[in-house]
Amino acid sequence: MTTKSTDTAKSLVASDDATLRADVRHLGDLLGQSLVRQEGPELLELVESVRKSVREGGGVEILEKLSVEDSVQLVRAFSTYFNLANVAEQVHRSRVLAEVRAEGGSWITRAIDKIEDAIANPVAGHEISHEDLVKWISELDVRPVFTAHPTEAARRSVLSKLGEIASLLDTPASVTQDERLAETVDLLWQTDELRLDRPEPLDEAMNALYYLDDLATSTVPEVLNDFARELKRIGIELPVTSRPLTFGTWIGGDRDGNPNITPAITEDAVVLQVGHAIRTTIAAMNKLRQMLSVSTRIAGATPELSASVEKDLKNIPEFEERFLRLNVQEPYRLKATAIVHRLAFTRQRHAVRGPHVPGRDYKNTAELLADLTLMRDSLFAHRGELLATGLLERTIRTVAAFGLTHATLDIREHSDAHHKVLQQMLGPDYAGLSHEEKFPILIAQLASSARLDASKLDAAGAKTLNTFVAIEDLIERFGPEVIETYIVSMTKGADDLIAATVLGKQAGLVDIDKKIAKIGFAPLLETVAELRAAGEILEKLLANPTYRTLVALRGDVQEVMLGYSDSNKDAGIATSQWEIHRAQRMLRDVAVKHGVKLRLFHGRGGSVGRGGGPTYDALIALPWGSVDGQIKMTEQGEVISDKYSLPALARENVELTLAASLEATILNRGPRQSAEDLQKWNDCMNLVSDNSFTRYRALVDHPDLPAYFYASTPVEQLGNLFLGSRPSRRPDAAGGLDSLRAIPWVFGWTQSRQIVPGWFGVGSGLKAAREAGKSDVLAQMLSEWHFFSTFISNVEMTLAKTDLVTAKHYVQTLVPSELHHFLDVITAEFELTVAEILTLTGKTSLLGDQPVLARTLQVRDTYLAPLQLLQVTLLNRVREQGEKADPALIRALLLTINGVAAGLRNTG
Repeated sequence: MTTKSTDTAKSLVASDDATLRADVRHLGDLLGQSLVRQEGPELLELVESVRKSVREGGGVEILEKLSVEDSVQLVRAFSTYFNLANVAEQVHRSRVLAEVRAEGGSWITRAIDKIEDAIANPVAGHEISHEDLVKWISELDVRPVFTAHPTEAARRSVLSKLGEIASLLDTPASVTQDERLAETVDLLWQTDELRLDRPEPLDEAMNALYYLDDLATSTVPEVLNDFARELKRIGIELPVTSRPLTFGTWIGGDRDGNPNITPAITEDAVVLQVGHAIRTTIAAMNKLRQMLSVSTRIAGATPELSASVEKDLKNIPEFEERFLRLNVQEPYRLKATAIVHRLAFTRQRHAVRGPHVPGRDYKNTAELLADLTLMRDSLFAHRGELLATGLLERTIRTVAAFGLTHATLDIREHSDAHHKVLQQMLGPDYAGLSHEEKFPILIAQLASSARLDASKLDAAGAKTLNTFVAIEDLIERFGPEVIETYIVSMTKGADDLIAATVLGKQAGLVDIDKKIAKIGFAPLLETVAELRAAGEILEKLLANPTYRTLVALRGDVQEVMLGYSDSNKDAGIATSQWEIHRAQRMLRDVAVKHGVKLRLFHGRGGSVGRGGGPTYDALIALPWGSVDGQIKMTEQGEVISDKYSLPALARENVELTLAASLEATILNRGPRQSAEDLQKWNDCMNLVSDNSFTRYRALVDHPDLPAYFYASTPVEQLGNLFLGSRPSRRPDAAGGLDSLRAIPWVFGWTQSRQIVPGWFGVGSGLKAAREAGKSDVLAQMLSEWHFFSTFISNVEMTLAKTDLVTAKHYVQTLVPSELHHFLDVITAEFELTVAEILTLTGKTSLLGDQPVLARTLQVRDTYLAPLQLLQVTLLNRVREQGEKADPALIRALLLTINGVAAGLRNTG
């Protein structure tokens, strides 16, 4: 496996894929047998007939004559095959990772190797002192954030069956294994792939908790243990309660455009999370209780631990008599038992909203960590170093990472919502003020000790304000790590952020006079205009003494979120990626100027069109100094199950995220190229971006594009899939493409295999640069600039997944002839982009240096083709029937959407 990436393709390249192909064949055979058992031999014969016919260039005639019932069965057969193939690939990837790890090749090990080399062989101006290392690593704060963004097409019930198949594939072959595999494939066939209703926010929260539970139980303890051990190689002792890695969530807190997220839902989501956190912590403490059988007759304990146990016994009369009798000389077991009791009392307190009782329950994570470190200190003092640094230390590090809340909840709301509340409190004239005019008014309110009159707020205004009240209550009940950041989406000016802080002041979250700042506030910059104004917005905020005081109260850390999806929809991938890169540079420079540590929150989606791509490459490609130990990244939709469903994959992704952040923090603190080269690259990238933008906007600004987009894609069916609790359109937006969120925008293009958001305009940009005589500059950028090489690699991957032959069938069947010219435009740009990418990279074909991946995609296409042809047929029939469409027909169509998503391993 290369050090550059961990995506499936490059993992497969590093290993003989014969085992993978054998697993896929075996699962395919088991599926065939299941089809015969469940539905009869006719279905298997139909599957093979359609596959053969499509491979030979036909199949449409067969598909058009199918009954609705046969269509459903056929779609389910192909979709199930893709799900099984995906599982086989995941298991194969986990095997490759195990082999690499056995050879000492973990991501963390390689990162420390690079740092060691940089220390031993410093480059002038980039010397690394021990003091620097201690400081940088002590400030490390890496946080993946699980969101509820609706792109996971597969139900949890399906994912659990696939997880069981993955576990079985990883066991030695036997008759028993085969029987259980066959049983699970049958179960998979009998499980409905479609949700019966839209999931509630708490359903989404529960789904994320499955992954958080597993991470806390098996993955993170080992990763943090390895991380601490590897750091010792460069002379760093990682404090046991430090938090280099934490987890976040938006589920229950993301209220931007989602009317289902109320303050009560936010509270319920937190209580649910805390219950899971305490349950996993109790399980960890029970393991400790079993292991720590240290007797004072042999090793002893510190007076502090003994006194603590004595205090526990007084405060917990429910302590089991059996443990008192059996463990009377085993203080560590008694302490672990006491912790279990206190955790249970804490969970009960939260469930009934009762008061904290000191000594009986835990007020916050800090109290629990104090108890655990007391045990550790006692072991160290009594010849128990190995015990202290074993399971106990792993437990402490895990508790520090997850706390008693499992994950820190972010709250997000649209900037307009705050202004609407303030208009009601400040008067109707407020609405007509400009950003510049609002700013001093709001700053004065923030600095004032007085609060505004909220008695006349309408229902929507009260709901927005009550969110801040709920945040204050949750922090008081669960501790400061439960909610740390309030994100203001569609921040267009500094006043948009200050508006939220004023409402925070109303709820007692912020008080400049009393030096209170219980949460921080982060602007979300989403469109190109906002990204270009990033430095100006942050400068205006930090230059203001009142707001600067607020940042100081938050530890001199300012978070800024960058939106990949909307900027891509707004300007195309080249301009989006470039403007996000430039915005980070500007934000970094402004933060340095004001002595503030910048924490960038990258709102990346699963697809390339929404900022997706290999995580390691993305982190290493960030501008120098932009990580500086602090980084957050969203984990969305199907990306979560792909990254975290198997223990080996979960470990890989947590490791590589932590390792890449460490590398970026320590090794990417200054320019990696000369000022002259950087200027050349900037000029060239500006040229690429400007021409790409012009080409992209010419497409999306055409007045007939919405009609073409809706006609050539199944996007109108997205709402019927019940992917998430949030509507696919912004409720207060106008019609057309502007009202459509970025997720369905990518979804539609992906399903029809046009995948415009992932590459359109890049060819025009590269051609303009080449024709301007910049071929040598482009070549240098590709070989020496991580940002550019990662960008080109991601575009190449998307081009390889694009299939305009399939797209043509969608267009010819579904789109009025007067709109067919759009496909001509898309095809011309596609061909140009492929040609320019191949010229730049020196390859003869897309993915020419990744033959296994190229073959995998080719094989998938042979199975995808029938599904997509059937999708076109069904979509056409549903549209012809209109509002009277047969529900069974709609079900068949929705199943094709699931199947295509599984085949492409992406929805959008």
